[in-house]
Amino acid sequence: MQDVAREAGVSPQTVSRVANGSNAVRPETRQRVEAAMEKLGYRPNYAARALKHGQFKNIGVVLFNMTTFGNARILNGIVEAAEDDGYATTLVTIGHGHVKTLQAIAERMKQLPVDGVIIAMQDRIADFDDFVPPKELPFVLINESAANHCPTIDADQYGCSTAAVDYLLSKGHRTVYHIAGPSTSLAACSRARGWREALEQFGVPIPPTYVGDWGADSGYQAGLALAHEPGCTAVYAANDQMAYGAILGLQAAGKRVPEDVSIIGVDDSLAETVPRLNLTTMRMKFEQLGREAYLMVRRICDGEHVPVGVKTVIPTELIERGSVREIND
Repeated sequence: MQDVAREAGVSPQTVSRVANGSNAVRPETRQRVEAAMEKLGYRPNYAARALKHGQFKNIGVVLFNMTTFGNARILNGIVEAAEDDGYATTLVTIGHGHVKTLQAIAERMKQLPVDGVIIAMQDRIADFDDFVPPKELPFVLINESAANHCPTIDADQYGCSTAAVDYLLSKGHRTVYHIAGPSTSLAACSRARGWREALEQFGVPIPPTYVGDWGADSGYQAGLALAHEPGCTAVYAANDQMAYGAILGLQAAGKRVPEDVSIIGVDDSLAETVPRLNLTTMRMKFEQLGREAYLMVRRICDGEHVPVGVKTVIPTELIERGSVREIND
């Protein structure tokens, strides 16, 4: 900083103001200081800044899987919101070989220069109920269940299923078959529970569940089997990849969609990759979820109280295309 001050012909305090984004510097002076910074290769020391101001202006994001459509969009929402706010993000993945507990994650994040942490939870965590977050490091969980120790936010995993079932039954279908995601997934379990309880509420028969792995091939195999289910006129798949695979499986077995079997998916993940997509779906607003999670952790960093024990829910949206038909008989 002393070198930059000498090069620009200003005081070190002026260099500090420019480095910290202060408006109390004349434009021509700012330009002179910035030119000196560039010439000398000056970079602000963020660790020193954090010691002085109490903040790194950096939010940690923890993912268990970077490859899923939902996590990628959530991450994009967080990063964009942070960038708009002048904050950076530090991404940490918890994969094979790592202890998957909130306490282990907290210990790891405490070693990093972050002001708060967002965890996009995917599977069940052993210490979810017993976790005590560190007082100096705010945590926000993206999770289906509300936590008593951290603010929680998620897409409406349960409500997307009840809405899908309501929609199909309103079209005259007598029941709805379900292609579920893997039982280890919190989202898959919530979507399956919403499907089952919606059918129970309407008092209609609950058919057997077909279980996939989120992939299109597992949906294809389910579609082949569902083609031989007598009375199967409507299918709700727990994501769009399985729904699209199921359409191909049904068609391979001689069924027409939607003339013989209607189908609806969840997430709207194929709109930009499959041409002339005809799949009706429940759109998950993952990027909005990421932005709201970021704003939530920033509020805590700024000293605001954000309630725990309740969950903020981001609603889904029905996107009607052409894979569902109305039954008139």
